[in-house]
Amino acid sequence: MSLIEAIVLGIIQGLTEFLPISSTGHLTVAGKLMNLISEENPEHWTSFIAVIQLGTLLAILIYFWKDIWNIAVSFFKDNLTHRKGFKNQSAESKQGWLIIVGTIPVVIIGLVFKDVIEGALTKNLFVIAGSLIGLALILALAEKMAKFKKDINDITIIDSVVIGIAQAMALIPGSSRSGTTITGGLFMGLKRETAARFSFLLSIPAILASGALQLYESLEYIDSAMILNLVVASLVSAGSGYLAIDFLLKFLKKNTTFLFIYYRIALGISIFVLIYFNVISK
Repeated sequence: MSLIEAIVLGIIQGLTEFLPISSTGHLTVAGKLMNLISEENPEHWTSFIAVIQLGTLLAILIYFWKDIWNIAVSFFKDNLTHRKGFKNQSAESKQGWLIIVGTIPVVIIGLVFKDVIEGALTKNLFVIAGSLIGLALILALAEKMAKFKKDINDITIIDSVVIGIAQAMALIPGSSRSGTTITGGLFMGLKRETAARFSFLLSIPAILASGALQLYESLEYIDSAMILNLVVASLVSAGSGYLAIDFLLKFLKKNTTFLFIYYRIALGISIFVLIYFNVISK
């Protein structure tokens, strides 16, 4: 892998991790088109992706650092130093509980189906293309059914559980973590920008846990020749991720998600066409 290829992959990872268009799908297509996914040593590709994924986590932490700090301080205060019942806790402390509750489904499903998730299906373009189109149709349905009434402080425990289950569905390659969680949020009546904001906050524990675990399991496959590319790609993914978060939150204040719905469908069809004409292998 060249430095230029590492930069390109970093940009793709950062942009597609937060826009509802699937980072796995884009990275897999890019990796296959650039002949970077080795059938003999797929571990090198997996380890590379695991590391640069943590770069996008840095983007969230920087962008939402005030929110994260307020949630952490309020949660600690209301549950440890000056304990209060849930109903009497501050809005920020309640958000902490909502993030914890919403993370439980992805932890359970991730552990139960770990081998399947990390298996051959992760890089199967048939599965990815189908998921791109399938989630696009579900998101379109959510757009038609949504009431767009709830702000961040209106989210309930039930909302969080449903959105958490939706996040777990992003374990299917091609679905998109932000795509499934925003979809879940819209079905539960959240405003578009609120659904995206909660999606990003909810993703922090999941990205941290999965990224750290994958990194630990991949350390043996990371050699000195990969270090520069990993550092550069991670920093680039953090920068492009930050821009993607900022863009999406501002975009959804005034626009629907149909731009991403149409894009997902077009990309899914394009992948099927590329496979059919043997431009890329499934």
